[in-house]
Formats: sequence, C-alpha cells, structure tokens
Amino acid sequence: MDKKIYLLPIAGLFLLNIFAWQEVFALAQNQYLQVSVLDIGQGDAIFIKTPAMHQILIDGGPDANVLGKLQKLMPFWDRSLDVVVLTHPDADHLTGLLYVLQKYKVNYVVWTGIVRDGQLYQGWLEVLAEAQRRGTKIVIAKYGQQITSGDASIVAVSPNEDLTGQYFKDSSNESGIVSRLMFGKSSFLFTADIGAKTEEKLISRGANLDADVLKVGHHGSRFSSSEDFLRAVSPSFAVISVGKDNTYGHPTSEVLQRLEKFGIRVLRTDQDGSVKILSDGNTITIHPVK
Repeated sequence: MDKKIYLLPIAGLFLLNIFAWQEVFALAQNQYLQVSVLDIGQGDAIFIKTPAMHQILIDGGPDANVLGKLQKLMPFWDRSLDVVVLTHPDADHLTGLLYVLQKYKVNYVVWTGIVRDGQLYQGWLEVLAEAQRRGTKIVIAKYGQQITSGDASIVAVSPNEDLTGQYFKDSSNESGIVSRLMFGKSSFLFTADIGAKTEEKLISRGANLDADVLKVGHHGSRFSSSEDFLRAVSPSFAVISVGKDNTYGHPTSEVLQRLEKFGIRVLRTDQDGSVKILSDGNTITIHPVK
C-alpha cells in the first residue's frame, strides 16, 4: 500500500510532463501556417490552420471521409471549427459538409446562397438551419470579403456579385467562391471549380491572383487553368484535388501540359495523398502524406 501511495505522485508528474511537452510542441508550431489539401477522392476539401490557431475548412468532399481526415489533423478532443466555406453546392464539394456540420461546432459558415434542385441541396439547407439554431453565423460571400486570423488573411476575389437566391440548374461551377490566402510573403489561391469563363473575368477585372500555390480549378478539367490564368497567378506549386481512376479523366493531359510549360511543380492527391503545405511567412515546404 505504501508503495502505491508513493508511486501515485510520480505517475501524476509523468502525465503532467507529457501534457507540458505537448503544449510546448503546440506553441512551437504557432509560427507556421498549415494548408492541407485533403485526399478525399473526386472532390475538394482543404483544411487550414493559421498561426493564431484558427481552423478553417473549405469544402467537404463527396462523402463522410472528410471526418477521418480532420481527426488526423486536429486534437482528438477538438470538435470545433472557426470557419467552414462552401464554395458551391455541388455534391463533390458539399456532401462531406453535411457530416461536418452535424459533428462539429462551427462558428461561421460562408457560402453564396445560390439555389439548386435536389435532395442534397435541401439537406444542406436543413443542416445549415440546425447549425444556425446552435449558434453558427451564416455569412453570404461577397467580393473583397476578408477573414483575418492574426497575420494571415483570406480574401474573396470571386464571385463579383451577390448571388443570393439565384437559381443554377445544371452546374454551379462558375459561381464558386475563389479566395486568396496570404501570410507574410506566402500566398495561396483556391479556385473551387471555376472554368475559363470566370478566369477571364478575374483577369479582366485586374484581381490580384498572384500566388505561390495554386489549387487547380475543377480537378484539372481541360476547361480550367488557361495559359492566361496561369500567367496571372504565376505559381511555383499546383495541387490537383482528384480521385484515383475517376471517370472524368481528370486531370486532363491538356492541363498537365500547360502546368509543365510554365515550370510549375504539380502535386496530385490521387498520387501523393493529402498534401500538407507549411509556411513561416517567407518559405513554403510541401509534405505529401500517403
């Protein structure tokens, strides 16, 4: 009995030491911006952790797999996200968010407010309404809108008009939220599923598209990532979120050739797994995660 009493404080100190080192490790990571393009199949899901420790999720992919990816990136006890962005309500971007909003407490949801047909869209409205009842604030995306987290900020560069209530029958790709993330000298451009039509509009408006890292539009569709657009963005790295052996033939040879022509290093979630990108505000390092 005496030995057990003696060992209890030692065990307690050991556990405290573990938690202390975890805290030191967490503090050491605060100087970095983390952007993870998740391997969730044929769809988009991008997780961002800022140096100020805010957590942002852009899109949720085509199914519930996003939950497993988030569990690996977030502490096991953490069930909250600061911001969730739905770029456009197509299944390969929206479906996973239905699960995320039911499992996680979300402070803000940003989306365009457009109208679509179908059960999935109706399910989104219901889940969104329930989240709002639990305290989530719903924000309609607007051009120039900014999310600030310490020294990091995300600015919406498209759409250029309020799309609330506008009906999109067949595809909402061109309505997608395009945003630019900046931290120090590092910059990222997230292009949802926009095609050449919206790319041309962004260029003609003189939008600031310059970025070190480009999340390639529409999973590498040949109708996106035009030469003029790549010239305007001038990225060093391009990440293609795409499902293995998908039926669309993404990414297309045309896009891969254009990226190669500009000397852009390409990473693909179907080949490299989730792509984790770290920046200290000056330099960027890429960490594919199989």
